[in-house]
Amino acid sequence: MFQGDTARDARPAVVLLHSSMSSRSQWAPLMAAQESRFRFIALDLLGYGKSAFPTEVAHEFSLAHEVDAVAAALPAHLGAGEPFHLVGHSYGGATALRLARQMRSRVLSLVVFEPVAFHLLSPQDPARIGIERVIAAIDMAPSQQAAARVFIDYWNGPGGFDKLPPALQQRFASQVAKVRLDFQALLGEPAALADMHVLNMPALVLRGEQAPISTRRVADCLAAALPNANLRQTPGGHMAPLTHADDVNAVISGFLADATREPA
Repeated sequence: MFQGDTARDARPAVVLLHSSMSSRSQWAPLMAAQESRFRFIALDLLGYGKSAFPTEVAHEFSLAHEVDAVAAALPAHLGAGEPFHLVGHSYGGATALRLARQMRSRVLSLVVFEPVAFHLLSPQDPARIGIERVIAAIDMAPSQQAAARVFIDYWNGPGGFDKLPPALQQRFASQVAKVRLDFQALLGEPAALADMHVLNMPALVLRGEQAPISTRRVADCLAAALPNANLRQTPGGHMAPLTHADDVNAVISGFLADATREPA
């Protein structure tokens, strides 16, 4: 499903980028349901799944490093210069926005579910101030487990971390170092809302009806800035692509079907 003879495969290519503390496997239901129509390329972002932690650049890690790693992985799945549709959730959504600008001529359409592109908000925006407080709490947490609790509870609601099985708690705690780099990359990204105007491909911005104000605000601002975007709301919160996968995947699949339909 991730590799093969792309030259003989007529299905449209769709690149999928996951959220922080996740992996390419988060897209398994979408791929299973739509594999007859699309050739999915689900990638592990740096430090997640089977992708190595970016140790050599950790002190200066940026979204550019993340996007360069994605771009370097694509030739194994796509033909030279082959266009593709692009889907990203959360940190993967923010990564998708930069990748779409970097590879503009090849991105046919763009879907982002609550991209955590907090750099698009002004420093005075209450939504950005709020998420910066969360980031500070993660940085000041006395242990990796405590930091993971702050992160998970912010996105899933109070008590979310403590409801998880111990093995999953341990896994999330082990990923805190990359989460810190993710936030470092997001807040350090120089792109502003005005830079999003070049992304004139068909776009869909999604947000959960129970999402936190930080990502609701980003979604609203981004949808207004993109020249050819629609804003849609789905059931669930920020993690709806996992908790309400059927609802979210139905919307994504419908958009991709429209984006790949031949003009009349």
